[in-house]
Amino acid sequence: MNILTYLIPVSLFLGGIGLVGFIYTVRSNQYDDPEGDSRRILSDEWDDNPKP
Repeated sequence: MNILTYLIPVSLFLGGIGLVGFIYTVRSNQYDDPEGDSRRILSDEWDDNPKP
């Protein structure tokens, strides 16, 4: 049971780092691409037979 005194704070710390990283990426607009998906769907530039 003594191991929980180490594991709980470590897991909270790592979760906090992940949360801070996610908030940073949202605020720096890394997920914003409003026109990209619609253009990729209609684009003929995709190669249906890629080289192996």
